[in-house]
Amino acid sequence: MAMHSIPLSEEALVGSFSTDIKPCISIHSGDTLRLETLDGGWGKGSSYEERIKPFARKGKGHPLAGPIFIEEARKGMTLKIHFNDIKPGRYGFTAAGGYPNWQNQKLLLLNDKEIILEWTLDNQTMTGACIINERKFVVSLNPFLGNIGMPPEVGGEHSTWPPRFCGGNIDCKELVKGSTLYLPVSVDGAYLALGDGHAAQGDGEVSCQAIECPMELVDVTIEVLPDTVISLPRANTPTGWITFGFHEDLNEATVQALDQMLELLGELYGLRRVEAMALGSSIIDLRITQIVNGVKGVHAFLPHGILL
Repeated sequence: MAMHSIPLSEEALVGSFSTDIKPCISIHSGDTLRLETLDGGWGKGSSYEERIKPFARKGKGHPLAGPIFIEEARKGMTLKIHFNDIKPGRYGFTAAGGYPNWQNQKLLLLNDKEIILEWTLDNQTMTGACIINERKFVVSLNPFLGNIGMPPEVGGEHSTWPPRFCGGNIDCKELVKGSTLYLPVSVDGAYLALGDGHAAQGDGEVSCQAIECPMELVDVTIEVLPDTVISLPRANTPTGWITFGFHEDLNEATVQALDQMLELLGELYGLRRVEAMALGSSIIDLRITQIVNGVKGVHAFLPHGILL
């Protein structure tokens, strides 16, 4: 069980998921990784105004650290990723309006010029501040990575924008420090990549952006579970269990998330699906993870301690 560091360099950055890209590092099951990440615009600096872009974009995707080759990982197994620490950088930004996405069309925001909120982040007090019309707004930070996943199949470059069965742009605000994410391994070696730092986000990521930020530190321990088989991501967070659903149709995404939660309740408590459904109606929360990545996300949430 070794500790590895991934330097922030051109060689360790990708803008897609692919088995065709040479891994930046090879690790073993149980190893820990420490790394930095860029903001979603491929920038890094001490403030939004002063941020620099020393790294060239690689395609139209998010700047992710990787690929990470995991020696023991084989297709069909499960990857267990534990977030030991997540520390945001000193600035962030959030845009809204102008861009022709579906929510701006429905909300009549296309004719509004795009605005960008510039956030000052304090990773000691875990607060962020911005100014709108000379008024200061302060929010609590809840940092997490929006994008962590593997290529869905061998060969070719696969976009970082949608969430998939093997991870990707999940954008779930629950995946904070202390959380464990479980992903189905889609290709031998995993070719894992991660990044897309968010300092804070509401469920839905309604403007199309969270507080986008670089991360000063991401510390994760990665383990291969050879005998565990899952079909979609799930997570155990400090506050509860989560199962996910992804689909262009929000109803279908909801069904997937709920289906996976019924399976989880069966595993945890030995319940038949109909029994899990009856009990679940009193204890399961359904939340919209995000609506902005083409493929929408829903997560079912089972709070720890809800059953006395």
